[in-house]
Amino acid sequence: MRVLGIETSCDETAAAVVADGQVVLSDIVATQFDLHAAYGGVVPELAARRHQENILPVIRAALHQAGLILDDLDALAVTQGPGLVGALVIGFAVAKALAYARNLPIVGVHHLKAHILAAYLEASPPVFPYVALVVSGGHSNLYFVRSFQDMQLLGRSRDDAAGEAFDKVAKLMDLGYPGGVAIEALAAPGDPTAFQLPRPRIEQEPLTFSFSGLKTAVAYLLKKNPEIRHPDHRPGPADLAASFQEAVVDSLVSRALLAVEQTHSSRLVVAGGVAANRRLRQELQAQTEAAGIELSIPSPQRCTDNAAMVAALGYHLLQAGERLDLSGDVFARG
Repeated sequence: MRVLGIETSCDETAAAVVADGQVVLSDIVATQFDLHAAYGGVVPELAARRHQENILPVIRAALHQAGLILDDLDALAVTQGPGLVGALVIGFAVAKALAYARNLPIVGVHHLKAHILAAYLEASPPVFPYVALVVSGGHSNLYFVRSFQDMQLLGRSRDDAAGEAFDKVAKLMDLGYPGGVAIEALAAPGDPTAFQLPRPRIEQEPLTFSFSGLKTAVAYLLKKNPEIRHPDHRPGPADLAASFQEAVVDSLVSRALLAVEQTHSSRLVVAGGVAANRRLRQELQAQTEAAGIELSIPSPQRCTDNAAMVAALGYHLLQAGERLDLSGDVFARG
């Protein structure tokens, strides 16, 4: 079954064709970094307008790369949420129109759960059951995954997500957008022990993430010690970036391993844009290996938003008999 996936949940316009949920025939992504860089983050209205411009050319490019035409497709899968409503509506409307015009089955896909399916586009896909950590710009979620249709939410962000914290701290440090990439680059030569930053925890909810306090701690530190911003000062901006990154990594890894322990699992899948961070990947590899946990992380290019993961999950949902009601709508949270 050849499924066309469409993804427009945030600031990437993406389309891909995937065969049988695993073989990627095409994968096209149009980014908007240049559009949002001046604002230090994604501006929803601008993102939606750019999606309008990009969506049809991106779909045509995905079909061309796959060597197919619309009549060769077997089904459609589209991100239904969560995400920016204005952005989601663009992809959702186009997907429904194509499905109606070509009489194709269509399924709506949960964006965060689709990130997990990126692991199935690699050479060695994970085996059920397992814990999945999805860390992206707007979400930090833990799931216990028993099947493609059974993904139980274990914990989530209470306030800022990990990717959001990266962007906000990068803005505080005048590093530009996207923040995660900028902080990772700056942190490389820095000392991660230079600043003792908090690892916020909620005792009654051990699998809940909270990064707002960490971001605030960095803001107060910079306000009280403005000399930290100077590259020649020690400790300086590289040390602060490294210390912040280490605090985020510690929080993510510790909760992921606790979830594995609580579910009596032996496998962990980590996906989402923040999963491309090299320090996070390094620490996950070291700690899962020491604990005897099987780790699956998609390649960095599969961690960021893409439509191949949408098509992959769509395939399995379609195989299970799920279909999207064409009167359905997108959802911002979930």
